[in-house]
Amino acid sequence: MAVKSENSNCVIGEGSVFEGRFHVNGSILIEGKFEGDIKTEDQLVVGPTGKVKTDIHARKVIISGTLIGNINATEEVNLMASGKVLGNITTPKLTVEEGVITEGKVTITGGSREAVSKAIKEAFGDETEQIFASMGKSGKKEKPRETVPEPLKA
Repeated sequence: MAVKSENSNCVIGEGSVFEGRFHVNGSILIEGKFEGDIKTEDQLVVGPTGKVKTDIHARKVIISGTLIGNINATEEVNLMASGKVLGNITTPKLTVEEGVITEGKVTITGGSREAVSKAIKEAFGDETEQIFASMGKSGKKEKPRETVPEPLKA
């Protein structure tokens, strides 16, 4: 179950639908459906019944419902057991409960303001450029091709 903020400045209740731009000075709790642009300097909670389609920019994000969009949190992201996220996550701290369903790129900055690749290059040393080059431009290793097993012979 989502951790509800005691001081939610705004609540989109279960059964409610909101579309548009939503910039809030304070915390937000979404139990209904939201689609559009959302931003807060505080906490954003998508409750278990919440269905959200947007990119989230907030200090702290808690997802117990469904989100289609990217998360950019300045402090932390908590994905609760009932949470479902389709999108990229960038945060200094990430907590994921068992049962979460998610797909996307995860970048954990550890609170560093410099680019993650730069921090890794400085920590690893001179060979980093060669390693990154062998991984390709995207920084990901190519997946091995799947092979189809041969049928068993009797």
